[in-house]
Order: sequence, then C-alpha cells, then structure tokens
Amino acid sequence: MQIREREVGDVTVLDISGKITIGEGDVQLRNKIHELFERGRQKILLNLGDVSYMDSAGIGELVAAYTAARNRGCGLKLLNLTKKVQDLLTITHLMTVFEVYKDEAEAIRSFSP
Repeated sequence: MQIREREVGDVTVLDISGKITIGEGDVQLRNKIHELFERGRQKILLNLGDVSYMDSAGIGELVAAYTAARNRGCGLKLLNLTKKVQDLLTITHLMTVFEVYKDEAEAIRSFSP
C-alpha cells in the first residue's frame, strides 16, 4: 500500500493505492492518520479510488480512524470508493457511518461550515 499526502486549503487529502490488509496497510494507515493529528491537521479526506483490496483489518482501521477523528473533534471523510470497497462498507452497514463522496471538490467544500 502507498499513501500520498497533499493539502487542499486546510484539508489533507490522502491518496491511497494498493491493498489495505492486516499487518501492512492497516498499520501504515493508522500511523499516517495519527501523524496528521499530531501535526494539528483536523480535516482528512481519504481518497480510496486506487485501493484494489481491503480486508477486515482495513475496515477496522477505517472505523478506528473515524472514531479517533471524532474523539478529537476532527473530520474524516471518504472519497472515490471502488465497487469492492463500497460493497464491503454496504455489507457491514458502514456506508451509513461515513460521509462518502465521488467528487473531490464537493468533498473538500463539505468540510466548511
């Protein structure tokens, strides 16, 4: 798994590619999110458009990241879900938990009050 970080205004966009799986991608994602919190970044958008596979550990890490963000008063939203990831989140009823966007500009605007 690879994570590319970029900033659009006060929103940090993480472009994630590859697999988010137990023992590799999940830890990498967790470390990156916590690094952003430590740097004071409060608006995080996870672009999952190039994620080819996600297992239960990956889903667990998304939930943990979302919970950590909420507990800190931060926002974490999802962008460009692949069909596989969208199906996983639908089956696990997590589509109702996350704010999910298909358009990056719209997702970034959604962070503004």
